[in-house]
Amino acid sequence: MSTRMLLVLDLEATCWPRGEHVQAEMETIEIGAVLLGGGGETAGEFQSFVRPRRHPRLSDFCTQLTSIRQADVDPAPVFKEALGSLCRWLEERAGGPTAVRLASWGAYDRGQLERDCGWAGIDYPFAADHLNLKHAASAKLGIRPVGMAQALERAQLPLEGTHHRALDDVRNMARLVRHLWPEGLAELHLYPATPPRGF
Repeated sequence: MSTRMLLVLDLEATCWPRGEHVQAEMETIEIGAVLLGGGGETAGEFQSFVRPRRHPRLSDFCTQLTSIRQADVDPAPVFKEALGSLCRWLEERAGGPTAVRLASWGAYDRGQLERDCGWAGIDYPFAADHLNLKHAASAKLGIRPVGMAQALERAQLPLEGTHHRALDDVRNMARLVRHLWPEGLAELHLYPATPPRGF
């Protein structure tokens, strides 16, 4: 029986400086994903900017943190269209979003996806067994849960690309998965799912 594919996903979202930031108002502005086959190999990559609608102007703080510019998001598809593109991409490569296991660094990305789907009036497309890579990787490393950059450092892997850019971040997560689970994803899939609304 073949091992289920893993979709490693990262979202960048609107944000503001401390004192102005409201998590409930955050909207996705970039989707990055790497699809991993059962052996941990990369089966495909996906990236899309997303045009925010509730707060269409990016804060200077957000641009400094992510390097995402207003010119990147203004011509981009809205969330419903961008997520539709991701789902069609998954349909072609893996049989659709419910055929893969969604994974992200922490539970924030799953919660943000759910929030964006609610605002867009569409169903959340993934299965309920979200994998929290922060907890799984930290347990494998024998350390308390830490940020992705710290986990890479602990594993003696360099951070590649630009941190807080969705595609670069998922590429780094994929490298860490291959490093920690060199025999493939079967053992990683034994890690329990994130509880519902597990922020």
